[in-house]
Amino acid sequence: MRQARILTPEGPVSGRYENGTIHADDGVYEVGVDGRLLPPCEPTALYCVGRNYAETIDQMDYERPAAPDFFIKPPTSLIAHGESIPEPAWTDELTYAGELVAVIDERCRALDPVDVPDVVRGYTILNDVDALDQVGRTARKAFDGSAPLGPWIETDLDDPTDVEMETIVAGERRQSATTAQMLFDPFEIVAHLSERFTLRPGDCIAFGSPANPGLIESGDTVSITYEGVGTLENTVVDGEFP
Repeated sequence: MRQARILTPEGPVSGRYENGTIHADDGVYEVGVDGRLLPPCEPTALYCVGRNYAETIDQMDYERPAAPDFFIKPPTSLIAHGESIPEPAWTDELTYAGELVAVIDERCRALDPVDVPDVVRGYTILNDVDALDQVGRTARKAFDGSAPLGPWIETDLDDPTDVEMETIVAGERRQSATTAQMLFDPFEIVAHLSERFTLRPGDCIAFGSPANPGLIESGDTVSITYEGVGTLENTVVDGEFP
């Protein structure tokens, strides 16, 4: 099942997504007519893992981590599927990275990897936008509009450890991989983070990007597909986050 959120004139509404409509407790809403899609959850934080694919480490000349290497994006970085990615004037090196994301369903901490499926609501997609020429991860990755997320949460993905993905930028395939190539699998990562943080409903954990994250510029449309989950699509535009 796909769970999505829509912004209506009366406020946000959540429900089951099917064929462009959201079936909520109080009725059926048509995306694009009754409102626009929102990010599919409201996280207190987005925990993002880097350096989790061997090819990416080789490409970027990174040191291979002994444990999951992570950083945090704030909720203010979120934008929804279909919204524009702002290209800030203060960067000349804006990049994309297509990542699979687990959405937490209940408050939890200190998990074992085998218990992780019990606390995951489902999976969605993140474009980890990065201003590569800025100094420090927070400056590079935590700015407004740097976390396109969506389009929905897929609750029926049985095995996140072997999911094919691709990223298309301006009509050209830039990434193609499978989550089986991860150094640390999704269950290990969620358990590792739960040893350090109390995870709350709606919190997001992104599992890193395959090889070939690269530059984007105004006018580029970025489409990230994870098999069995969906496609996240956003277009880059000049200007700051509204």
